[in-house]
Amino acid sequence: MTDVSIHVENSPHGGRYVGTVEGREGEAQIVFSNRGPALISADHTEAPDSLKGTGAALALVAYMVADARARGFKVEPRCPYVAVQLKRHPEWADVFVPL
Repeated sequence: MTDVSIHVENSPHGGRYVGTVEGREGEAQIVFSNRGPALISADHTEAPDSLKGTGAALALVAYMVADARARGFKVEPRCPYVAVQLKRHPEWADVFVPL
């Protein structure tokens, strides 16, 4: 997997996890919505063609899981990509709640 630089952009209603890969154009992102005091929903994952195959999207999910554990919130996996990654990584189940 390529080294992905990730940051979080927050707003009162949600935000996004944004990943970039040095030497590649574009940003991968997971858009999320705030659903409650300790709950977000991962709504949509997107990566431009320039980042396909770099592991940027998976790195974003892993970062979101680590962020949820560190800050004590849960995630609803509304995005199909996030839901698939949850199935592939059952060790992340503590962070996710069923829809």
